[in-house]
Amino acid sequence: MNKVVIKKYIILIGALLYSFAILAQSTNELATDKPKPGEGLYSFLIRHNLSPQEHQQAFIDLNKGKFGKNNALLAHHAYLIPSTTIELHEPLFGKERAFFPLESNDMKGTAFYLVAGHGGPDPGAIGQYGNHELHEDEYAYDITLRLAKKLMENGSKVHLIIQDEDDGIRDEQILKYDNHETCGSETIPLDQNQRLKQRTREVNKLYKKDNEAYRRCIIIHLDSRSKRRQIDVFFYHHKNSSGGKNLAYQLRDTFDEKYKQHQPSRGFSGTVSTRNLYLLRHTTPSSVFIELGNIQNYRDQQRFVIADNRQALANWLYEGIKKDFERNNKK
Repeated sequence: MNKVVIKKYIILIGALLYSFAILAQSTNELATDKPKPGEGLYSFLIRHNLSPQEHQQAFIDLNKGKFGKNNALLAHHAYLIPSTTIELHEPLFGKERAFFPLESNDMKGTAFYLVAGHGGPDPGAIGQYGNHELHEDEYAYDITLRLAKKLMENGSKVHLIIQDEDDGIRDEQILKYDNHETCGSETIPLDQNQRLKQRTREVNKLYKKDNEAYRRCIIIHLDSRSKRRQIDVFFYHHKNSSGGKNLAYQLRDTFDEKYKQHQPSRGFSGTVSTRNLYLLRHTTPSSVFIELGNIQNYRDQQRFVIADNRQALANWLYEGIKKDFERNNKK
């Protein structure tokens, strides 16, 4: 049994033990209430905003031994009220964020293939920040995880193409560099062409298994230019991809709106253009390649080293993606 399989078994066992602990704890935390005079099971559930069709059995199982004939409610009993919160689980987000609630189904029917730039033996661009080095792959990965969580919280299916089981979502300013990232469960090769081919294969393999109507590949990088040059966020698509083009423009427009709201004196000059990049050419789903800023420039570095700013980037990307999805649904 190889190390990857053993790690997956350990994660699964840990998740099960955690779930049992949460179940035991949640029973103590559930709200309780007594029935009103003459109130039956159906009316009691309705009063607590529960669907009798969906939640009656869970309510009965939760309150065994407290019912009269034919599951009649007894006035002297306080009944546990089941929670309707759906818990999601993604170990790659880290221990503190691995379990989280489903907040909405706004993005139900979507699937995403999120590719964080570089990773493994390739750190990408490196910026100097005081006495510290900022490695592109670490910051691109953190923002990608934050976007993945936002999408999942709202009902999307998400595939994280680049993974690091040791680094979840992190709130530190300086994200420690390592080379543990994998592409799916495979080691990332040193050769750049092989790395690109490996990512493309992984995206296309997963795409074939999915049947969601709206499927998009999002590729996240940081740029590296002269230290003097502060840049905005750039969005690229393949020249023959209408879906990629529409999403890229919607993302650009969303960032423009956010800059007008939060930095009205600065303005936004990010652009959309076509580029003949390998992933854009060869991935099956409509794809967008995003450069989030200049890792060499001090002002741009503030987008990356401050955790709240990394979250804001992820939130804005999510909002643009959601608008594009909603527009597609109206067609």
